[in-house]
Amino acid sequence: MEAYVYNNKKSSLLLSAALLTTFTVAQAAELTPAEARTIARDAYVYGFPLVDHYRIQHAFFVDHEGDQYKGAWNQVHSEARVFTPQDTAIQTPNSDTPYSQLGADLRTEPLVLSMPAVEPGRYYAAQFIDAYTHNFAYVGSRTTGNGAGDYLLAGPDWKGPVPKGIKQVLRSETEFAFVFYRTQLFGPQDIDAVRKVQAGFRVRPLSAYLGQPAPAAAPAVDFIKPLTVEQERGSLDFFKQLNFILGFCPTHPSERELMERFARLDIGAGRHFDPASYSPEVRQAISDGIADAWKEQDKLQALAGAGKLTSGDLTGDRASLKNNYLYRMRAAMAGIYGNSKEEAIYPVYYQDAHGQRLDGSRAYVLRFAPGQLPPVRAFWSLTLYQLPSRLLVDNPLNRYLINSPMLPQLKRDADGGLTLYIQHDSPGKALESNWLPAPQGPFVVAMRLFWPKPEALDGHWSKPPLQVNATLASQP
Repeated sequence: MEAYVYNNKKSSLLLSAALLTTFTVAQAAELTPAEARTIARDAYVYGFPLVDHYRIQHAFFVDHEGDQYKGAWNQVHSEARVFTPQDTAIQTPNSDTPYSQLGADLRTEPLVLSMPAVEPGRYYAAQFIDAYTHNFAYVGSRTTGNGAGDYLLAGPDWKGPVPKGIKQVLRSETEFAFVFYRTQLFGPQDIDAVRKVQAGFRVRPLSAYLGQPAPAAAPAVDFIKPLTVEQERGSLDFFKQLNFILGFCPTHPSERELMERFARLDIGAGRHFDPASYSPEVRQAISDGIADAWKEQDKLQALAGAGKLTSGDLTGDRASLKNNYLYRMRAAMAGIYGNSKEEAIYPVYYQDAHGQRLDGSRAYVLRFAPGQLPPVRAFWSLTLYQLPSRLLVDNPLNRYLINSPMLPQLKRDADGGLTLYIQHDSPGKALESNWLPAPQGPFVVAMRLFWPKPEALDGHWSKPPLQVNATLASQP
């Protein structure tokens, strides 16, 4: 098995080089268990974000009977509310910004997305995500401003002229894409204003935008049933799902040799992966390869816990990720659809200041010294997620986060600093305004900085330590 090389603070893993050089199609006519294991490991790392993304897209736009269904493809579906513990499709959901979602089927023709004029001071963003989970484009406050405009979203094969009135062409590498809209909510009293913004998110086929007849529709897709989260972690059917998904993902030039190597294990678009066709030894090797992939993720978890790997390292477009598939898998596993670092960063607390995992049997305090609140142009928030589900925590306050719009209601320290209390039991009525309720068991706390200032990106500002509060500790 190849060694993965870590490069100091940037933790750059040279997975792509290992994937492209370890084996070639010509090296062995007979698939050995050793080769099967390394191919399975690397194909699993490569494919995990695609398979998990498919699970979510199927729940949102295909499974009419499911409780996470949003609606049809090529329509914007808005929710004028924030996420709660009842929302279970997406791990580490953002509860600061009501979501709108667009599942884009680009096989027939491009779509034209119309953005409304949004009042100054309200942050919004539309994040464009392909089937690889690359963030290939943004429209919104940071990138295009809060003015109205029309944008053309095209698939990989579209070659038509750009119509007048289109501000920008956004190109997806894959035939299906996902657009994730976020609209800032200033508080419960602001929900009608958010609803008004969301009503301005429109989408039309290009032919409708031009007033022309629609082209012949692409063939209907027989979407296969996705794996559950648990099945994704070890089922050999994972590779059957991956083959189906790759059928909608034209091979990128940088990955041609990689796909030739995966084909040794019948992994690839149009291929039939059948575990029963392999010997027991090879089947076991494939399972071992999947386990090896998770061991590599354990190494990344250790780096993240030590602060040597950040969300900004893990997300972005293909060019910024440089085909680092381990990072891409880590991003999908830890919180799929995370923003690129220019749009938002996510400093996460996995452990306290003494290196101990966070647990509701202890109480914690997080203090921001005067003038040291997270530096942002939009807003910041702190959200708690229970483990291992990485979902929001049910609590008597129905409070899942503390964010900068809440600052007028938060109590300040005598010196102007801000202390937050993170624990299972109430810290007392006098401090409940600053209380973020925790579960009884393990959890993580994610900070979000939307539209971060340069000092948040270049390391001049860092998150304060999370300290155990012995005087207010919850009882086990």
